[in-house]
Amino acid sequence: MPTSKPHPNRGGAISRRQARRRAVEMLYEAAQRDTDAVTLLADRVGATEVDPIADYTISLVEGVTARKTQIDELLAEHAQGWTLERMPKVDLAVLRVGVYELLWAEDVPDPVAIDEAVGLAKELSTDDSPRFVNGVLGRIGTIADRLRAVL
Repeated sequence: MPTSKPHPNRGGAISRRQARRRAVEMLYEAAQRDTDAVTLLADRVGATEVDPIADYTISLVEGVTARKTQIDELLAEHAQGWTLERMPKVDLAVLRVGVYELLWAEDVPDPVAIDEAVGLAKELSTDDSPRFVNGVLGRIGTIADRLRAVL
């Protein structure tokens, strides 16, 4: 029985943490280039010069992009004293992934979504970013059940 080989630039044995980081990097790059993240993703999935892209990275980038308007409305409402335009682009990408996982990734518990986003902020952004990300996602997390019921 022949076995089909996975696409050379999809899948791969990487952790969800690595997949999240890659999604944040792609969302950040798309924002910097003022381009669509899914288009950027599609270009990368077919390219031989980039590392394989995990299915979870693809799910996150596609999910964040599809719900970007809803996510950004929630962030604008709960990022006390901050507009989206004023936020560091890395923090915004981390927050978008965090909100997406909080509200639409059914297999990710709320505390895990928040902890992973805070961890990414520690790795990728400023010293103040983890506290900021934790605060914003914590506020959204307290009403996540109500939000899931209406979104």
